[in-house]
Amino acid sequence: MNLVKNALDRVLTWACVALFALLVVDVAWQVFARQVLDQPSGWSEELAKYLFIWLGLFGAALVFGERGHIAVDVLAKKLPVMVQRTLAVVVQLAVLTFTGLALVWGGLRVVDLAWEQNLTGLPVNVGPLYLALPISGVLIAFYTVYHLLKLFTGEETAAVDDAEPDVI
Repeated sequence: MNLVKNALDRVLTWACVALFALLVVDVAWQVFARQVLDQPSGWSEELAKYLFIWLGLFGAALVFGERGHIAVDVLAKKLPVMVQRTLAVVVQLAVLTFTGLALVWGGLRVVDLAWEQNLTGLPVNVGPLYLALPISGVLIAFYTVYHLLKLFTGEETAAVDDAEPDVI
């Protein structure tokens, strides 16, 4: 499972880098077209919006996999170790439930509803662009199960370490 996670981390990292690079190029073109050419580009604003959404959702999944998200654990660290572990499992199960309901199930419903809806600025339908929701949901669910298994086997502690996360 570590091999799958590491491979997924690398793919997500490069996907985020590529999405960010495309976003920078798109916004640079938008500013250039508006300010220098005096002909605003209608499609670039629409593309920037969807690139930013995909980048945000995939970046959130990547950070969640690295346990780099914000965790207010001041009170949890004062609890006995067994209670900390139980609390960590409850939190992971809550994240899994939210991810399954909101991102995966809700995201698939939104994709289905918007599949044939046309965009004004781009020659694509909205539905495929909304696939970022269920895809990121599945990624976060995978990372949640990964962390749960690590908690159960004792390979991962309940409290997040104060050290900086590893850079891939």
